Amino acid sequence: MDDLRGSDGGRERIRLDRGASSQERCQRSPCCGERPIKVKGQVNLVAAAFALTALSYGLARFAYGLLLPHIREDLSLSATWSGAIGGSAFAAYCLGIVFAFTLRARLGERHVAVLAGLTATCGMAFIAAASSGWTLGIAFALAGLSSGLASPPLAAAVARCIDDAAQPKANGAINAGTAAGIIFSGLVVMTSGRSWRELYVLFTMIGTAVTVWLWFAMPAASRGGGAGGLSRAALRRPGVLGLCSSALLMGASSTAVWTFAANLMREELAFSDGQIALAWIALGTAGIAGAGTGLLTSRLGIGPVHRLALSTMAVALVTLTIAPVAPLMTFVAMSLFGLGYIVSSGALLLWGITLFQDRPDLGLGLPFLMTAVGQTAGAPLFGVILDTAGSTAALLSFVAVAGSAALWTPSTASPQTKMTATAASQSSNRAPRLGKASDA
Repeated sequence: MDDLRGSDGGRERIRLDRGASSQERCQRSPCCGERPIKVKGQVNLVAAAFALTALSYGLARFAYGLLLPHIREDLSLSATWSGAIGGSAFAAYCLGIVFAFTLRARLGERHVAVLAGLTATCGMAFIAAASSGWTLGIAFALAGLSSGLASPPLAAAVARCIDDAAQPKANGAINAGTAAGIIFSGLVVMTSGRSWRELYVLFTMIGTAVTVWLWFAMPAASRGGGAGGLSRAALRRPGVLGLCSSALLMGASSTAVWTFAANLMREELAFSDGQIALAWIALGTAGIAGAGTGLLTSRLGIGPVHRLALSTMAVALVTLTIAPVAPLMTFVAMSLFGLGYIVSSGALLLWGITLFQDRPDLGLGLPFLMTAVGQTAGAPLFGVILDTAGSTAALLSFVAVAGSAALWTPSTASPQTKMTATAASQSSNRAPRLGKASDA
């Protein structure tokens, strides 16, 4: 499939600092100051980035689905209105990514990452105080903005200040922070017995601590230290259409679980709060395996791994349709979804960075932006189908959406999707391949 080929049909050589390691690039870059950060600093960077991902994705965005049953009850929200609020967070996420592209060049990675922590913290504080659907929607939009702001500066910092061979593993570990945030929110709900407002106050306190940590962990950067923004030329690169289409459809299909799974468990399966939280923990625990996405794609290729992840998400949605007659299958479905989603998003991240090796922030931000566009449309759409046709029809409809996302990624990649032998020898650890090694 031509859409998966890099520039020049996949034969484009790496143009920027081809012969230099990331440590050497870091040493010359204003991102890291006059000296490359030491191993301890790299570990601290990845840990803080992991924490920001857990905060902005796991708590500020996706905890909404877990707490939605109580929120709906307190604020008298319909399924359609609940979906619209969920969609507002995803729409703000889109804006956050666009803002991050622009602000990173002016402010640097540290300031944009700290801004992401601040918006997550303020958004969750406003959620705790929300008194109506409108104020809740505005608060969730602010919280959703944080996840969009977070991803591009984290990708840029990793690309500049982490050793080439360790970058896929670092990005995979950071991406798994989403699962850690989900596990934490589930454990708190299951063990604390607090109201959803009290939980968001707790999340706000955590956000404050993470934001302070980011200021010290993120590498310093001078203003104007890198390209920013989107360009038509970048969007016309071969392979971008397939990447964006697959990300958009994957995002749309995921809202069936992120926004409505807890509500379905409560209303149709009569699950208790503890059982819902346990299912959420199962989702996050399985998602932790997504930290190995970088290793998996380096062995199998991005295309096969992404197709497998999307298939796992589709199976999870099908499994939810039989949960009313076999309630225990709910935990299986949530585990499958958590694994599939984190691996899929990780594969999209690596796919994007492969296409944009000269712009790692864009390589990460573009697929995540399109994922959020899909989620923005998917959440209200699922709510409408749920209100009009029931849960089974809504879930099966979104199975088809997940399946269509897989169609944009071939099961194997042709030899033309790889670099030339010369470029590969100079950058073999820089980005995972789109196909298997046996295809070469």
